[in-house]
Amino acid sequence: MRLSAPKFIVWLLALILAVLAIVSRYTGIPVVGSFIKQYDFWVMTAAYVLLFLGTLLKGL
Repeated sequence: MRLSAPKFIVWLLALILAVLAIVSRYTGIPVVGSFIKQYDFWVMTAAYVLLFLGTLLKGL
């Protein structure tokens, strides 16, 4: 199995999701805060799954 670096957009989306999950854990975010605060673990998991798929799949 050959791994490749994820594209910049995939990496950026994963970073944004992870930062939103961490920040919503400690403060309130007006627009998406209630949704992310309720599901912060799953948002963080989605960020890492996205990053994992970006590394595993060559075209992503």
